[in-house]
Amino acid sequence: MSAPQFPVLFAPAERGLPAMLEAQAARFKDKPLVTASGKTLTFGEARELAASFGGTLSRAGVKQGDRVGLICGNSIDFVTIMLGVAWVGAVLVPINTGSRGPQLAHILRNCGARLLILEAQFLPALAHAKIGETALEMLWLIGEGEAANAYGLPLRPLPPPAAPERPAPIGPGDTLAILYTSGTTGPSKGVICPHAQYYWWGIVTAGMLGIEKDDVLVTPLPLFHSNALNSFYQALLMGAHVVYLERFSVSGFFTSLAEHQATVTYVLGAMVPMLLSRSPSPQEKAHAVRIALAPGVPEKFRVEFQARSGIALLDGYGSTETNFVIGAHPNVQREGMMGAVIEGFEARVVDEDDNELPDGEAGELMLRAHEPYAFARGYFGMPEKTVDAWRNLWFHTGDRVLREGDGQFRFLDRLKDAIRRRGENISSFEVEQVLISHPEIAAAAVFPVRSELAEDEVMAAILRKPESRLSELELIAFCTPRLARFAVPRFLEFVTELPRTENGKVQKFKLRERGVGPNTWDREKASDSEKAWDREKTLDREKTLDRERASGSPPRK
Repeated sequence: MSAPQFPVLFAPAERGLPAMLEAQAARFKDKPLVTASGKTLTFGEARELAASFGGTLSRAGVKQGDRVGLICGNSIDFVTIMLGVAWVGAVLVPINTGSRGPQLAHILRNCGARLLILEAQFLPALAHAKIGETALEMLWLIGEGEAANAYGLPLRPLPPPAAPERPAPIGPGDTLAILYTSGTTGPSKGVICPHAQYYWWGIVTAGMLGIEKDDVLVTPLPLFHSNALNSFYQALLMGAHVVYLERFSVSGFFTSLAEHQATVTYVLGAMVPMLLSRSPSPQEKAHAVRIALAPGVPEKFRVEFQARSGIALLDGYGSTETNFVIGAHPNVQREGMMGAVIEGFEARVVDEDDNELPDGEAGELMLRAHEPYAFARGYFGMPEKTVDAWRNLWFHTGDRVLREGDGQFRFLDRLKDAIRRRGENISSFEVEQVLISHPEIAAAAVFPVRSELAEDEVMAAILRKPESRLSELELIAFCTPRLARFAVPRFLEFVTELPRTENGKVQKFKLRERGVGPNTWDREKASDSEKAWDREKTLDREKTLDRERASGSPPRK
């Protein structure tokens, strides 16, 4: 099968979101564009809301280039804010709704946003975020909230749309968003995503999926990730309709596809074995979906899923920094392979000095784009990290792959110290920072171990201070309000020492090789009484935090 030929729908100067939205609103005015939280916007309504919420932001003093933080689930509010921010030429910083503690504090400090918009349910997430150390000046709340201020900042309800205004002049290289990806050897990095990058995300992905104007795209993935943002551009550019589910539900997934008359959907690797864990049912084929974007699904699950659901699974490779660069149509997908390089991109497999390796030899994957601004422009406020990742004018993925003689690529593992669980990238560094902040812990090493779902689970080797009697459940209760739920370790093991090099670095490869052992505690296999105690301790901690916030005193560590 030859490489697909992708259409050029907009000239380079017109690849900013406002220009594309205006053009598509004129073309598809009354056609549904996006549905979320039970509400639907047509192409024309989306354009009007972008202009009016852009006016709201301008009234508040938000200017071109300013960063606007957003902590929000899949809703029309998210879409409205995203469009309004782009309309005035500001930069959206969508933050994972599970972010807590040091990770959230770092993101808010690093991006330098003066305005943070968040749903009321996520206001407690700011408890350990050290708001006073950030540039924040305003908090806008989506939904009902009682407080007049939060952590010393004025708190006001999300203002209504104002008088519409003209869009800011946007170039293809201007920044659309800063997306924070997992920090692997340090804090999370803010990926600077230009407008044209998401134009190409939409063009290439829609081409690979065969999306046309009559398609309905349904995704359970969160809008603060590149995958779901990409689906918005697929719909915008192709004249299709995208539906954002509130969250992924194993029991309700196929029912939602049928309810929304989906023809295309999106899943991540771990979701497929979760769906297959249920007994076969008629709902699995009671839908009109023909294809799903499904990167990272092991072959044994892929074959069974396609047989049970009738949905073809499109594998491939992309990252927040890059684009949809490697893939193959399901009809020609080879077992265990990601596919070949897609038109418009280049890929090399290299050694530690960037020398290209021969086919069949494993090395790091490097990528490059032919089109201007089809990749991210670097890491915000981290010039050294940017230079290192883009050294020699290629993006270094940190992933270990091999290329076979026919040009197909096989993913082997990650070179970087990152963990991927439930579709989320987890920084071992950030989990370690929370663990060692406990007064009874001397050192900690966090690393991935494999689970029954063919993905990573989080394991931590813990060195307690002398005389400490800290238990596993007490440590989990400490972590819960400070870490995203998916980042809280499943496996804990108290050790007497950590393996180290001569210069003191922890040798994590030894821990990974040893993995789960007879002395490892598994949170998921804790007794019912232990789990109840865990929930009670966590609830007590949250109640204490609520009382401290209400009294105006700083939360205790």
